[in-house]
Amino acid sequence: MNIWRWLTTPDPAPGLTRTKLLKLTARVFLFATVATLLSSLLSLTPLRPYLNTWWGSLIFILILYVPLARYMTLDTLPRRGLRGAAVPAGKTATTSSSAQRRKERNRYAGVKKGPPKYGGRR
Repeated sequence: MNIWRWLTTPDPAPGLTRTKLLKLTARVFLFATVATLLSSLLSLTPLRPYLNTWWGSLIFILILYVPLARYMTLDTLPRRGLRGAAVPAGKTATTSSSAQRRKERNRYAGVKKGPPKYGGRR
């Protein structure tokens, strides 16, 4: 099994399973290692005095953590609105809520005027 694919593919099982906890632990360990290595390498540059201040640390954290937030929470947070997602076996693709959304989406399909902005009829 390819370890990178195992770490980056979301787990479709709901809840915190043993596999999810293992993946999350591996991600946290990998992320902490990368953050420590980057911080150590940046401390060897002339940026060291700035990284030792609170605002320097804040900038470093924002530059490093914000892009990797999606990677860290890949399968721990519930995802909504996936387009083209595979439907699990034994479940139908059309539910009343998806049919309702499709009906609303197609309601104004050929009309230039859009739906009402603030509520429905008055």
